[in-house]
Amino acid sequence: MSDQHKFLLDESKLPKAWYNINADMPVPPQPVLHPGTMQPVTPDFLGVLFPMNLIMQEISPERWIEIPEPVREIYKLWRPTPMYRALRLEKALDTPAHIYYKYEGVSPVGSHKPNTAVAQAFFNKEAGTKALTTETGAGQWGSALAMACNFFGLDLEVYMVKVSYHQKPYRRIIMEDFGAQVFASPTDRTQYGKSVLAGDPNSPGSLGIAISEAVEVAATSNGAKKYSLGSVLGHVLMHQTVVGLEALQQMEMAGEYPDMVIGCIGGGSNFAGFAYPFLWKKFTEKKPIRVIAVEPTACPSVTQGKYTFDFGDTAAMAPIVKMYTLGHTFVPPGIHAGGLRYHGMAPSVSALVDHGDIEGRAVKQVPVFEAAVQFSQAEGIIAAPESAHAIRVAIDEALECKKTGQKKVIAFNLSGHGHFDMGAYEQFLHGQLQDYEYPAEKVAEAMTHLPQVPAMA
Repeated sequence: MSDQHKFLLDESKLPKAWYNINADMPVPPQPVLHPGTMQPVTPDFLGVLFPMNLIMQEISPERWIEIPEPVREIYKLWRPTPMYRALRLEKALDTPAHIYYKYEGVSPVGSHKPNTAVAQAFFNKEAGTKALTTETGAGQWGSALAMACNFFGLDLEVYMVKVSYHQKPYRRIIMEDFGAQVFASPTDRTQYGKSVLAGDPNSPGSLGIAISEAVEVAATSNGAKKYSLGSVLGHVLMHQTVVGLEALQQMEMAGEYPDMVIGCIGGGSNFAGFAYPFLWKKFTEKKPIRVIAVEPTACPSVTQGKYTFDFGDTAAMAPIVKMYTLGHTFVPPGIHAGGLRYHGMAPSVSALVDHGDIEGRAVKQVPVFEAAVQFSQAEGIIAAPESAHAIRVAIDEALECKKTGQKKVIAFNLSGHGHFDMGAYEQFLHGQLQDYEYPAEKVAEAMTHLPQVPAMA
């Protein structure tokens, strides 16, 4: 092991297949249920929203799904991404721990999101889709899908959570630059949006509401539009595993293997993309590893939610899945980690948390920004607020090593840069950010609105 700090792969090392954790899950998959009948969905029902090639990926038991050559060619615009050892941060913390981070902020739109956006646009184009609808929180997903749709000649409508639409105008402009139409959700363009505005004309919106609008537009388009999701679903998480598969090679270059891997969670995509290949090694080669998923205390689905069946959206139009949920009626506070404001968690991540393979941890907003600033002053990268949740726990674990004298290897996913999040950093630096813990009684109230799912045979 050297004191090298940068681990770069050439294009020949770009993975040729995604890793599909379905093949190695230690618990059987739970059914996806129809929101009306509460019975397991058919591919035909899902086909209203998604092309059949993506539906087949969702249910595939194959461990490896080939990455099509046109997708790999676009990946080469920024992949493989670098992995760094944070030597300056280690020194600042005076820790015996070795800290590594995979940096996804080098993509054209500044985050990990194009890994699945490009794939989804490709598979939709291949299936004959002409237009897509989607939602976005902070705008990272919307930006990525707008770029991908532009590359493949698809039209795109983006329903952007209203509080983020106003907090992050430059992300909206990026989407518009790539040719997408962007609407502040809730809108008056959909029946569901109108009903939300009738109840609360000043609704800040939520990812659940934006999903409902995007789903409604696709579902009522008579097949003219399909829906695209940036997280949560199995095929989305699988497309992201290109991140962790590269990281495995880069840790080998470093001559070390992580004792723990860390990622932030909203719906689960960047976290799973980084962590699942390490879990593959654990499940198939018995390589021990701690896997830590970090969420905001303002939206604590894994640490305070219930593991149960719930709707994927607020309007109860999307399929019902078993996941950690705060209740589909959850409307989060306007914290700055806009990409982490979803009411639920990816079903596969949820199942692995419940099984004990993944640890959930919730952190407060102010300490997250403290960690982000400390990281930027040591390593020179200003992180997205979402990614900074992983930085917070990486620093906490490194400080624990300092206390105990243990020399652990810590690796985390720095899933995007924060260049469009200066408003949040300005508020933090001027002492205007506040911590927020989502009240347990609100979670309990939301649980009264769960779907009444019949007992599974």
